[in-house]
Amino acid sequence: MIHRTFLQPFLAAAVLFAACPPSGAQQKNDLVTSLSSDVVSIQSNFTGTEIVIFGQAQNIERQPNDPSSLDLAIVVEGPPQDITTRRKGRFLGVWVNRQAERFQHVPSFYAVASTIDIGAMADRDLLDELGIGLNHINLAVSGVSNVPLADRDDFRKAFIRLREETGLYSEQETSIQFLTDTMFRTNIPLPANIPVGEYKVKSFLFQKGEVVSSTEETLAVAKIGFEQITFELAQYYPLVYGLLAVGLAIFTGWLAGVIFRRD
Repeated sequence: MIHRTFLQPFLAAAVLFAACPPSGAQQKNDLVTSLSSDVVSIQSNFTGTEIVIFGQAQNIERQPNDPSSLDLAIVVEGPPQDITTRRKGRFLGVWVNRQAERFQHVPSFYAVASTIDIGAMADRDLLDELGIGLNHINLAVSGVSNVPLADRDDFRKAFIRLREETGLYSEQETSIQFLTDTMFRTNIPLPANIPVGEYKVKSFLFQKGEVVSSTEETLAVAKIGFEQITFELAQYYPLVYGLLAVGLAIFTGWLAGVIFRRD
C-alpha cells in the first residue's frame, strides 16, 4: 500500500504556490511538479495502487484559439533490466522456443501521460531522444541475436504488447487534466507486479513542438516487513535463503506428521 497523510495534498500545493515568483518579478517558462508520495511500500496484501502527479506551468497562458501552445508529457520509468522476448515455433509437431531477442537496459516499468496525442506533440526525432511514448522507447538489443533483421520489428512490437498486457507498460494520451490555466494533475496506475527499485518521474513542457522546461523526480518502490527480509535474503544471501527454505520445509513436514499421526 502507499503511504499518504491527510495533509500531503495541502503541503504539496503550498510548495507549488511557494515556487511561483511574485507578481512583477522576472519570470521564465518554468515547470514545477510534485508527487502525492515519493515512496510506495509493498506488503503481502499489495494489489496495486496509483500515484498522483500534479504541478504548475509558470508564466504560460493557454490561448483559447491555440490549445496546442502548451503541451505536457509525464513519463514514469522503472529501473532498467535486461528482458528476453521469445517466439515459439513447431518442431517435430511440438511447440518450442525457436527465436529470442534480448533487449538490454530497458525500463522495467514505463508509463506516459500527455495532454494531446504524443505523435502531435513534437518531431519524431525529439520524441525518440526524450523517450516519450511507447513507440519512442530505446529498445537496444544484444550483440548476439538469431533473429533476422526483417523480423526484429515484430519482436519489438511483441515485447511492448506483452508488457502492456501485464500492466507494466502504459500510454495514457490526453489524460493530464488542467485544473486552471496553468495547474494540472494526472494519475499513474501501478500494478501489483511492479518491480522494486528507484523510479524516475520526468515531466516535459512543450510549446509549439519545443521543450521549454522539464523536471525530474524520484519515486522509491520497496518491499517492507517480512517480504523485504525474504527479498534481501534471496538476492544477496542465496545460500542462507536456501538453507532456511529447506529447514522450514523439513520442520513443516515433521510438524504435520506429529499433528496428523495416528496412534
